Amino acid sequence: MNETKTAVVTGSSSGIGLGIANGLAASGMNIVMNGIEAPEEVEQARKSLETDHGIKAIYSHANMMTPEGAAELIALAEETFGKIDVLVNNAGIQFVSPVEDFPDDKWQAIINLNLSAAFYTTKAVVGGMKERGWGRIINIASAHGLVASPFKSAYVAAKHGIIGLTKTVALEAAEHGVTVNAICPGYVWTPLVEKQIPDTAKARGMTEEQVKRDVLLAAQPTKQFATVEEMAAVAVFLCSDGAKSITGSALPVDGGWTAH
Repeated sequence: MNETKTAVVTGSSSGIGLGIANGLAASGMNIVMNGIEAPEEVEQARKSLETDHGIKAIYSHANMMTPEGAAELIALAEETFGKIDVLVNNAGIQFVSPVEDFPDDKWQAIINLNLSAAFYTTKAVVGGMKERGWGRIINIASAHGLVASPFKSAYVAAKHGIIGLTKTVALEAAEHGVTVNAICPGYVWTPLVEKQIPDTAKARGMTEEQVKRDVLLAAQPTKQFATVEEMAAVAVFLCSDGAKSITGSALPVDGGWTAH
């Protein structure tokens, strides 16, 4: 009988992270959740993971913007399950502004959460993965890790950095049965995206359908949002034996955005 694996998924109390947690749980992994949603929402999601998939799920409220928070998350996971087999670095925030007006604190917060947190968690788990001869590290980058858009200097810089981190750690771990990859989503239909649409429509004098097609999906040739289930399916595949030769890759799941 195969030993049950454990996955840590940051930013997994909603959106893409929760979708990936569900996908990995469905494949039989125990889950360590982390996020900032209201406690009752988190508890509902945690219970659903256990009930729907017959695994054990725990939650950490650790602040991923600090090295101490990352260490707290990893320590809880190891204390509970003994080891970490899969790490998904998904937590992130966004802020939009011309670079000359970009607030210093917003820059620092985005770099801390979108880039540095992945460094801290990776640093904490990769040694154990190498010793055991198996591990999967999956970084959720973005189409903005491959191409830029205006007014998103911190986010684009962080996501480009994540891809550089991915490639570097992949090379360091390649002979030890550990793969490190980045998934690069385009626009994904999440509660966060859905909430932006009415305000954007009002501000631009457009219908909500026009906002979806002509604003949000302007660069996405399919003119369709990707789904959290698609992101989860890619993550599950990257954890499979069929993907053991895929490492150091940045995989676009972006409806053709980066084919331009």
